[in-house]
Amino acid sequence: MASLQVRDLPEHIHLKLLDLARQENRSLAQQAISVLAAGLSLIQDPKARRREAIVTSEALHSARDASMFPDPVKLVREDRDR
Repeated sequence: MASLQVRDLPEHIHLKLLDLARQENRSLAQQAISVLAAGLSLIQDPKARRREAIVTSEALHSARDASMFPDPVKLVREDRDR
């Protein structure tokens, strides 16, 4: 994961972030990420992220070619026969 260092952060912004972090029971770093994400209109709702991941996973599963993956029964059988 990338990191970001902010220099010369105005004191009033720092204090506001600290206050919001305390209200949300977050660390200062977590609150800064949350505020940045909201400002960039990125998904923040954990339930929405999970729903999106499930939809993506289901789409990949239905679109995959069954021949891409070996049959697990066959693999187990081969292993036992060794």
